[in-house]
Amino acid sequence: MLERIITALVLLVVVLVCMFASTSAYPMIGLMTLAALGAGYEWLKLVPLQADTQNHKMVAAWYYGSALALVSLLCMLYLADVWILFWLASILIWAVSIVWVRRYPNYDAWFNSSLLIVGAVFVLAAVTAIFFLWQFSPWWLMYVFLLVWGADSGAYFVGRKFGMRKLAPNVSPNKSVEGLLGGLATSALIMIAVSAVYLELSTTAFIIFLLLSMVTVAASVQGDLVESMIKRRAGVKDSGRIFPGHGGVLDRIDSLLSATPIFAAGLYLLKLMGIDV
Repeated sequence: MLERIITALVLLVVVLVCMFASTSAYPMIGLMTLAALGAGYEWLKLVPLQADTQNHKMVAAWYYGSALALVSLLCMLYLADVWILFWLASILIWAVSIVWVRRYPNYDAWFNSSLLIVGAVFVLAAVTAIFFLWQFSPWWLMYVFLLVWGADSGAYFVGRKFGMRKLAPNVSPNKSVEGLLGGLATSALIMIAVSAVYLELSTTAFIIFLLLSMVTVAASVQGDLVESMIKRRAGVKDSGRIFPGHGGVLDRIDSLLSATPIFAAGLYLLKLMGIDV
């Protein structure tokens, strides 16, 4: 437990420093590039591929992770106009993955080499969404983090105390419908508090913002479920071991992979509609 707490605190400090210590974009760009590298490396190791040896697959994982890191870097620096395309593609795949989770383990045709494309879309969408939110305002990015962390904490405590009905027993037996509702309620409280203290929203804007926040939280749960399903199908407990007590990069960002593109796309569309938040 102590190891887990120390690792979490170190990660938190690193992320906060990159977000708030400087107005320069380079710390965030560097952090996101490293995250893409780690996530890509771990993702390929979960994908079923023909490889002569485990070492060959590890080499392929480094190539895949490096390629995603390079493309992520180029996208952040030069290709802002196409970010929305990554977000929309990611949202579409996450929507389809709801069927995968519901039908698992009876249906697992999705578990093939096409997951390499899926992983690339997920990582590129999340990296550019996080960078977009940081550019919009570091506090908006912090808000999404609070939503996801609040939902996770609320789901854990409510599910542990009141959980009766399993949310996806074949994928993540510990998650319950009651826990999901508890996570949504916790996030709703965060959203109401933030909007009351920091935002001046009309009734219509408030309702839209509440719906966007709730959809973002629901998406974060789906991200967690999908990663759990892929790990279960691949026969591994954690995506990696880089973070003592926490597993791998994907284990830490699975919820953000699905949540951040939705919130970024929502803010983008609200801005196009002329609704200021």
